[in-house]
Amino acid sequence: MQGWQYVGDHKPITLNDVPEPVPGPGEVLVDVRAVGICHTDIGFLDGSISRQLAYSPITLGHEIAGVVSALGDEVPAFGVGDRVAVLASPAGPGTASNGGFQPRIAVRADLLVPVPDDVSWEQAAVSTDAGATSYHALMVRGRACAGDKIGIIGLGGLGSLALQIAVGIGADVHVAERNESLFDYARELGAKEVEVDLRRFKDIGLNLICDFAGYGTTTAAAVEVAAEHGRIVQVGLGRSHGEIDLVTLTLNQLELLGSVGGTTSDNAEVLALMSAGKVVARTTEVGFDSIADSVARLARGDVVGRLVVTYD
Repeated sequence: MQGWQYVGDHKPITLNDVPEPVPGPGEVLVDVRAVGICHTDIGFLDGSISRQLAYSPITLGHEIAGVVSALGDEVPAFGVGDRVAVLASPAGPGTASNGGFQPRIAVRADLLVPVPDDVSWEQAAVSTDAGATSYHALMVRGRACAGDKIGIIGLGGLGSLALQIAVGIGADVHVAERNESLFDYARELGAKEVEVDLRRFKDIGLNLICDFAGYGTTTAAAVEVAAEHGRIVQVGLGRSHGEIDLVTLTLNQLELLGSVGGTTSDNAEVLALMSAGKVVARTTEVGFDSIADSVARLARGDVVGRLVVTYD
């Protein structure tokens, strides 16, 4: 069996022979059916976050969906043949153990989420990271409700899913996106308004803003625009530092909240929304042999939506 592996900072992802995984106690063997390619994988390869990896070389790929093919000891909740998604986690495949850029993986059963029969493998893979992260930011940290006036900054893989979730609960959603070619897409997904700059929405009274870009200036704009007692959820980390207006933050009694990742419950909620047809990720299927080229495409910024590797 072969896997595409991180072998060192600033080195290309490399196809190596890897051992067949064997599930230990509390683990299952999953035959991978789909695995997403994520900007986190780029961060591992360029060295910016490679310290999070448990060892090297290690097979990347942490957005995984597949079929349970064998059980270790003490796994009562799942059976062979079950369709499952693997919650993206620092303790999961692609970070703490060999990930989904290989055909089979051993994974902790507590990271698994059942996948409804009517959800495709590509959509299930996206649910594990972009989906769960967007849901957690919007619904758990942001406490979004029907009737809220919500601002979404950035219409990438995360922002587009958050937009659909927000529309699905009955919120009015206003999108700030610098790429004007995505404006029609935002409207198709239900955005009430789309502008290049969040400040265009200053008079609307946004009571929740989710920043999926995180370029410092975007967070500053959110503080300027949010309604009194509003909430700002920071997800994107396009820059490590930024400046905000502390006077406005304080006098308007705003909440500035960080959000990272999601839980298996968040993942299950996203899969339910996908099953109901309320959330659809924009995906492009690629093959196993093209993983290196696809990673390079993503690093160049040549991708709209999510690239998902599918296995026969």
